[in-house]
Amino acid sequence: MRQDIDLLASYWTLATGAVPHTDHDYSTASFEQRVAAAARAGFKGFGIWHADLAHTLERLGLRDMRRILDDHGMLHIELEFLADWWFKDGERKLASDARKHLLLEAAEMLGARHIKVGDFLNTPCPMPRLIESFAALCHEARDYGTSILFELMPFAQINTLAGALELVTSADAPNGGIVLDLWHVVKLGIAYADAARIPARYLGAVEINDGTLTAPWDLVTDTTSHRRLCGEGEFDVRGFVTTMLDAGYSGAWGIEVLNAQMRSWSPEKLAERAAVTTRAQFP
Repeated sequence: MRQDIDLLASYWTLATGAVPHTDHDYSTASFEQRVAAAARAGFKGFGIWHADLAHTLERLGLRDMRRILDDHGMLHIELEFLADWWFKDGERKLASDARKHLLLEAAEMLGARHIKVGDFLNTPCPMPRLIESFAALCHEARDYGTSILFELMPFAQINTLAGALELVTSADAPNGGIVLDLWHVVKLGIAYADAARIPARYLGAVEINDGTLTAPWDLVTDTTSHRRLCGEGEFDVRGFVTTMLDAGYSGAWGIEVLNAQMRSWSPEKLAERAAVTTRAQFP
């Protein structure tokens, strides 16, 4: 493996016991245990989900969390997930603002490089409002020393590469960009060559994983319960990695695997298996 490749353990990969899109989307394993497991496996980055952040803050302060991350050599901190940031008023706006402030304050204290944002509900919204709201969010995030990355996925109101690029280029924020997840690249049918043409300024993060090209269940279930570790599915993971490296991507590589069976694994087993299988994809 190339020595200049840093791996980031995205939240869901090590989230023992957490179930996506439920009221138990925080991990049953402690923050300390998961960070230590990631470090032992060689990860240099760590992801934190908003609900797990709130759960952890019930017994640890942000300074405690920062000390744990620093003590374990975590250089790349990722926070997620913010939705409904385009609403102008109403209950969804109030809930989104509360989560936004939680994530921004955590980003400042933990030194997070970015916060992932997007949409899971294909919520209709005119592109001009999305652009305006994304630009405003990026402007606010600058005061906290972090970036805002839009995650392109089939469930968002923007579900094409062209649309995501229109969002970030029109907002034209120096700390605004796209997070590119191989899962969504494959499921949306985006050619690797097209992904590689994203201007470096706007490509804020890349995540990899594996899976099947077709499935007997719906796409939501496929996405949240049937992802696989790199090299254990049908995706051309090595081809994607090589394409993005050749295009000049030099940031950390997130590994994001949401798998129902793996939720019973210990953080130590998850981290070790994720690290070994992911490293095998690099030249």
